[in-house]
Amino acid sequence: MAQVDGSWDTVTKTPMGDQKAVMTVKSSGDSFTGTFSGDMGETEIEDGKVDGDTLTFKISIKSPMPMTLDGEATVDGDAMTGTVKAGAFGAFPMSGTRKG
Repeated sequence: MAQVDGSWDTVTKTPMGDQKAVMTVKSSGDSFTGTFSGDMGETEIEDGKVDGDTLTFKISIKSPMPMTLDGEATVDGDAMTGTVKAGAFGAFPMSGTRKG
């Protein structure tokens, strides 16, 4: 099992406040699948890629408006840090800790 795999408690700092979600990661070679589940509901992670300790992914959201978010995160042991880009709205810092 890759060190990126598992469930992560994440917080993304947005202009609308801290958005908490649980991100699941199940890697297979240089790609991964999973879900992003939070206050805005649950969505499948799209286009998940693994490069060493770095994850890149897309999340399509419906609320507060339909858009695709671009995420990048680096895993270091039981911690994750990265950014979520929301199109014209800019990039927001994301952090996470491994559950369990």
